[in-house]
Amino acid sequence: MMLPTREEILKSVTFKTSRSGGKGGQNVNKVSSKVELIFDLENATFFNEEEKVLLKSRLENRMDNDGLLHIVSQEDRSQLLNKEKTIAKLIDLLKRSLQIQKKRKPTKIPQAVIQKRLKNKSVNGDKKQSRKKPNFE
Repeated sequence: MMLPTREEILKSVTFKTSRSGGKGGQNVNKVSSKVELIFDLENATFFNEEEKVLLKSRLENRMDNDGLLHIVSQEDRSQLLNKEKTIAKLIDLLKRSLQIQKKRKPTKIPQAVIQKRLKNKSVNGDKKQSRKKPNFE
């Protein structure tokens, strides 16, 4: 599993800019600072077929009907900073999606733990038993 370099990613994505809401005053009305990164997984040459299948299954909720991944950033007033943030988000998303989790090996519960639990149960039971009214029959 090899993560693509920043340059490879920049070749395979397209950017869309639009006016962003939020703070910025007059700047918001004039400057297109909102950046949307569009990544086409099918045409990404730096992933092999099994990596593409893995990414598709893990990112299917984030993809549109055409199989494109959209990442939006509009936190900053600067278009350049928002562009950098979308690239960083994409790299992070790809990295997390390609990680393969290790299988968990089930282990036996140690005998000492079982004994301790049973002892605690009987101590608790005795405590509650001693609270009952005595039965004089």
